[in-house]
Amino acid sequence: MHYKALGKKTVMVGDGFNDAPALSEADIGISLRSGTDVAAEASDITLMRNDLGAVVGAIKISKAIRKIINQNLAWAFIYNIALVPLAAGVFYPWWGLLLAPHFAGAAMALSSVSVVMNSLRLKSMKV
Repeated sequence: MHYKALGKKTVMVGDGFNDAPALSEADIGISLRSGTDVAAEASDITLMRNDLGAVVGAIKISKAIRKIINQNLAWAFIYNIALVPLAAGVFYPWWGLLLAPHFAGAAMALSSVSVVMNSLRLKSMKV
């Protein structure tokens, strides 16, 4: 039975002209640097080394990137959910809470800095 028909994810690694249809059909197509232009165009990822061991590294770094993206989205969401209504004065009528505009701007800048600093952790990742 075909893996895609079972609902499973498929990965294809190839480098030739004849691999292009399978690379484009797979959920993730990976081509090697030495491959044809057709294979590189049909794939989602093109490895810059002609080493099949680099596929494992590409998967590891992809998972790490996905984790960092989710963390960044969570932190940005928390900042915005907590501080935008506070800066807009939503809580002022009930509790007298209001965030001055310069503090709101600083909080948004801090949000951007935290996202960038969290993303920079990828540079230290060993593949």
